[in-house]
Amino acid sequence: MMLKTDSYNKKNKHRKKILFITGTRADFGKLKGLIEHVKNNGHFEHGIFATGMHLLKRYGSTINEIRKAGFKNIYPHINQDDVVGAQMDYVLANTIQGLGLYVREFSPDLIVVHGDRIEALAGAMVGSLNNILVAHVEGGEISGTIDELLRHAITKLSHVHFAGNRQAKKRLIQLGEKPANIFVIGSPNIDIMLSSRLPSLQKVKRRYRIPFKKYAIFSYHPVTTELPLLKKNITTVVNALKESELNIVIIYPNNDTGSEIIVQEISKLERLDRFKLVTSMRFEYFLTLLKQSSAIIGNSSAGICEAPVYGVPTINIGSRQNKRFDHDSIIHLSENHNKILDTLQKLPKKSSPSLHFGKGNSAKLFGEILKKESFWKRSCQKTFREI
Repeated sequence: MMLKTDSYNKKNKHRKKILFITGTRADFGKLKGLIEHVKNNGHFEHGIFATGMHLLKRYGSTINEIRKAGFKNIYPHINQDDVVGAQMDYVLANTIQGLGLYVREFSPDLIVVHGDRIEALAGAMVGSLNNILVAHVEGGEISGTIDELLRHAITKLSHVHFAGNRQAKKRLIQLGEKPANIFVIGSPNIDIMLSSRLPSLQKVKRRYRIPFKKYAIFSYHPVTTELPLLKKNITTVVNALKESELNIVIIYPNNDTGSEIIVQEISKLERLDRFKLVTSMRFEYFLTLLKQSSAIIGNSSAGICEAPVYGVPTINIGSRQNKRFDHDSIIHLSENHNKILDTLQKLPKKSSPSLHFGKGNSAKLFGEILKKESFWKRSCQKTFREI
């Protein structure tokens, strides 16, 4: 008996090969639902190029989490050594070299990249230079740092765009992308956030040895365009955390240049009973922890994209998330000790949830688009589009 899905394969000599690029615990969480959909669909063959923080012991060797998720065809590539704050140009060059060799062996029909990380830029560059279709997930977003430049550069190197919302689609059109190549599917991580697959809070606390009944989360990353201010800023924030009397779960920063300065400061809190430091956390476990938290503090995009879905208050500090989506649950502050401390001592209650970044059906929409024969007829030759 022939399945309906085989009708696509009759028209094609081989199953389409889709290669996903992931360099961090965060972007894997965003892509996981899409990879699962491709894996479970008879039309396609999936591959995962895992690099970046996934291969670093300091960040928990999260390549193992990809393996535990049941995915096959995983290609691990070390693009940096286990030193905090690797130079981004060095990481980019190493990723391009490794990925370039790999795509000539795997011969993917589509490379899928996410967001604004160096690994995504490498994926888009290698794809475009090898005449391979590149799909960019969550392009068209804005922020106040080097991340925004990287994201828009990835957009121009990509052929197809899976946007998180209509505002992002408008920005992609402003950047000269053809509307026919832009699909609004929402943010794929919302699928997982709104699913019934999340672990219990008890299980999360047991796994990461978190003793607190009530707690807030702290996650703070380097602003690479403001490195001279980083030492002063993180010291100010950490001092406010110490005076706040809150129980706080601290998640290690990403591995961008300057992260060693943050690690040095947050490590000073490890001896204090009110703080629990976690180098890395599985995405689903993080979501459960976030959902039940009093607030998320710092400058992580999780405070902008994920926290509002649960109505969890965000204390967004500094410029890293400038001009991004805003919501009633988000409080914006500069690195000012008194203002931070005052806000932490008077945390707001949870607000109504936001579905700005999707309704939990991104993977389904993604799969429906890929199954259309017209999707694969796009040219890799991009031309300037007059507006």
